[in-house]
This record gives sequence, structure tokens and C-alpha cells, in this order.
Amino acid sequence: MKVLIVFAHPEPRSFGRALLDCSVATLTECGHEVVVSDLYAMGFNPVATGDDFTQRRFPDALQYDREQKLSSQRHTFTPDIQAEIDKVLACDLLILQFPLWWFSVPAIMKGWIDRIFVNGTVYGSGGMRFDNGGLKGRKAMLAFTTGCFPEMMEPGGLLGQRDVILWHLHYGTFGYSGLQVLQPFVGWSIQYTDDAKRKEYIDQYEARLRAIEHEDTMPTHPLGDFGPDWRLKPGIVPRTAGHRRSTPQG
Repeated sequence: MKVLIVFAHPEPRSFGRALLDCSVATLTECGHEVVVSDLYAMGFNPVATGDDFTQRRFPDALQYDREQKLSSQRHTFTPDIQAEIDKVLACDLLILQFPLWWFSVPAIMKGWIDRIFVNGTVYGSGGMRFDNGGLKGRKAMLAFTTGCFPEMMEPGGLLGQRDVILWHLHYGTFGYSGLQVLQPFVGWSIQYTDDAKRKEYIDQYEARLRAIEHEDTMPTHPLGDFGPDWRLKPGIVPRTAGHRRSTPQG
């Protein structure tokens, strides 16, 4: 299996780095081919601009997604973008690893998604999305650390349910592009744990990665579950954190 790990942490001595080192060593030992994009170390530019294309369809006013579509057809992305697209297309499993900031990924990783999950390759016209997305046949997983305790992300918790917080990534990014989604790995409240607990997280992550090929993916909805009104068809039970039936007003 070919694994791409996109890593975003500004501190090279962080616990996140220890998790990354664990994943590379474990997956390699298990016979997998591992590629790492360490965004901070690479000095990856997260800002989407017209300079991302060597040719422009609309030179007078930037329409970024439409320029992506043209570049997907003509292979006219700048080399830094094309290199990352090639890594994604070559992998069987994509892991995004990061510290959870403001309920999401760090800005440098969001910029990587914006610039690399391109129109015309990852998604686009002709129904290229969800189970027909450009990355179908591949799997993806989030691996992240938090400053909060797990009880805070349980149903009824202070921050809201974990899968609701992550739905924009699980469904809106991974799912939309055709990726099958694995359950996330979470290292909780890292600032408030001792060395023994951090070692426990490392051991848990190692054990998880050794069996990663055999894990079931999270439930989702194929395009066929939705009608011409863009809503779940009658009789389809909502299967993700972001889908629910509206309740009649009393």
C-alpha cells in the first residue's frame, strides 16, 4: 500500500512529530511505501493566487476553480502544485496529521487542500464528486492532537460531538472527492498529559497503523441516495453526522 502523510506542525520537537515518526517507522516496517509532505519544513505556500497557473483562461479576473479545471486538462499547474497532486493520485491511503486549531486544520494545511484538491482532477463537472469523485478507490484518515479533554467532544459536551466538528473534513473534503473515510486517531489534551500517557498514545497509534489495511470505513451517502431536489430520498436513513431529517414544527 502507498501512503501519503501530509503533516502540519510548526514545532519539530512536538508530540505531533513523535506521532509522525511512529507512523513512518510502523508503516514502513509493515511493508508499505510512505511519502511525507511536511508542509512547514517544505515552506509550502498556502495562498491560492493566479500565479498557481502557467497559463490562464481568464487573465483579467481570477476565477480560481475554473483555472484549476483548465490546468487539469493542460497540465499547466506550477511545479509545487503538480508535485503534490501527483503524490495524492499515487497513494492508496492519505493521512492528514495536524494539531486541531479552531475546530479545523492549521492554515497551511487548509491552503494545501485549496491548492491541491483541484477542480477537474479531484472533483468537477459530470458528477465527479462523492462516490464518483476523482479520488475514489482510495482511503483517508485524520490524525490529530488536541488541547481539550475527550469528554468535551462527546454528545452534550462543551465543544460539541467530535464527528460533528470533523464533518466538514470527513464529508466536505474527503467524501466530496471520493475518498473512503477511516475513523480518526486523536491524541487528547496533550499539554495536560504526562510521558506515560503520551507513550500510550504512541503505542495505540502504532497498533492502529499495523492493522490499517483491514479497517472498515465510516458510513456515508452515495449520490444515488439523493433525489432531484438535492435531499435524501424518502426511506434513506441519515448515516453521517451532518445529515438529519427535518422535524415538523409543533
